Amino acid sequence: MDGQPKTEVDTFIQVSEVWVPKGDVLTLAGGDYNGLSAFEEASRQTFFTKGMGLPGKAWHEARPVVLKSFDGSYFKRIEAAKEAGLTSAVAIPVFNGDALLAVLVVLCGDDAQRVGAIEVWSEDTGGNLMLAEGYYGAAEEFEFVSQHTHFPKGQGLPGGVWAANAPILMRDLGSGYKFIRASAAGKAGLTTGLGLPVMTPGEKPYILTLLSALGTPIARRFEIWDARPETVGKDGGAMLTDGICAREGALWRDDGNGTREESPRAKPWKGILGQVLGSGLPVVMRGNASLPAGYTSFVGLPIYEDGALAHIVAWYN
Repeated sequence: MDGQPKTEVDTFIQVSEVWVPKGDVLTLAGGDYNGLSAFEEASRQTFFTKGMGLPGKAWHEARPVVLKSFDGSYFKRIEAAKEAGLTSAVAIPVFNGDALLAVLVVLCGDDAQRVGAIEVWSEDTGGNLMLAEGYYGAAEEFEFVSQHTHFPKGQGLPGGVWAANAPILMRDLGSGYKFIRASAAGKAGLTTGLGLPVMTPGEKPYILTLLSALGTPIARRFEIWDARPETVGKDGGAMLTDGICAREGALWRDDGNGTREESPRAKPWKGILGQVLGSGLPVVMRGNASLPAGYTSFVGLPIYEDGALAHIVAWYN
């Protein structure tokens, strides 16, 4: 696959990229192409107007968009994607109020071993969350269960995110009583779930869930950072409020009061989290010297609320 380097585990997501508006077009701001140099070159020569291609569709429709197959679709880079072994993608718009700041696009391959889930949930006419779109790789039974599951506000991972209006990290999906689809998740080998609200200009809620398996993880490390003034105080920045790592276990533990003094802090423009804080945009990087030891890639996604950066979710591989 175009010189792609082998890693210790094959990841569910193969490529991550950030598109930003420049006037009336979206241009590439950065990406992690995981050695897929031909697809990277094709991307650098591409732009999207509103409604054009996958990033343009997420911009125009002001919602996250899942494209499960490129064949015969509106995806602009089909030939380059096919040569790279990429078959599906998800576009996640980042809005602050009515203003689009960026679109994060993640692209996946498809084979018999690749298991995971990227889901978009939205409110139906009955006031529950139903699956709007999703990509599951080889987890076909879990996909079927998800298509026939709904969540009231506060129930399960999507409903919990909806009620809290904040990202939530859920562990032990196959055995956790809080995860409604635990039995199907256990059969599929899904272990960790990250849910986050996708803020859009409209009133309809959108919840994104990333469900990771051990064999083909979405990430080997997840983090949730809180940047709200009521959490971090007048000095600003962000504080780690939850995290989990496949090697290290929990990165943060609640002391019973919701915080602990030694919780890591981030400041604008300092370190990789600081790049997200300082720019207010998604940040994707690979092979950067500032990455924690043992990791080669990073994705940081900002979440806005009431005109200000409220949270950052991050994942590492």
